[in-house]
Amino acid sequence: MLDRRTFLLSAGAAAATVTLVESATAQNTQPLAAEYSAEFKSELAKVLQQATPLESGIVLDLPESVDNGEYVPITIDVASPMTPDDHVESVHLLSTANPRAQVATFHFTPLSGKARVTSRMRLAQTQDVVVVAMLSGDRVLLTQRLVDVGVGGCGI
Repeated sequence: MLDRRTFLLSAGAAAATVTLVESATAQNTQPLAAEYSAEFKSELAKVLQQATPLESGIVLDLPESVDNGEYVPITIDVASPMTPDDHVESVHLLSTANPRAQVATFHFTPLSGKARVTSRMRLAQTQDVVVVAMLSGDRVLLTQRLVDVGVGGCGI
């Protein structure tokens, strides 16, 4: 015989199963990152100026997932001795799907001591964040990281 407790437990389990299946299906149909915007491609080409970047030397501390894209903490640390002959000249912070691709540009000299920046940024949606470091001697470093954004924070 089916009592009220058994009925409620069965109904709750069925509802939870349906929710999990729908959630998993929705996650599999959405792309992990948005398509790179035309503005991002243009901005990246302008920053790189035909240089071929190396994908090492930058430590990017950025959360993999944020509930709200209005406040995304970021720390960029570029390995460099910061001497007159070998130093970071600038670091470009780019977003692949924000209304404006260029988030910030930071400039350094050997007197900076370290090429390290801690800040926060806004992200409109799930997207890759790209960091390009321009070093003396025409060397270029690049790294990128996908950030999953729950609610967009770019009202520009």
